[in-house]
Amino acid sequence: MGADMWGYPETSGHVPGTRLIGYSVEATDGSIGKIDEHTEDVGRSYVVVDTGPWILGRRVLLPAGLVGRVDTEHRTVHVSCTKAEVKESPPFEAGQHADDTASLRLIEHYYANRHM
Repeated sequence: MGADMWGYPETSGHVPGTRLIGYSVEATDGSIGKIDEHTEDVGRSYVVVDTGPWILGRRVLLPAGLVGRVDTEHRTVHVSCTKAEVKESPPFEAGQHADDTASLRLIEHYYANRHM
């Protein structure tokens, strides 16, 4: 992923200003929940997914670089990771990561090195 991990890929179909809250999120192998919040900050864009009962209501932060496709017609965001990768991702606590550089680096490291 590298330097563009925190930006929406040009090929994703994401249109700046689109409100993604409430969109369903699909990993490469199935549904993982709904978007609870998202940002479009330059160099630090991400989506926060509420996983619901799937992993006991856990919320996960996914860097925008994982967004493979935004389907506005079906209100679905497809991400380029598996359910297992999401389940094993670093914890996210509401409000903790907005300015928590260490936590953001941990998430970045996790997703950048998941294929090793």
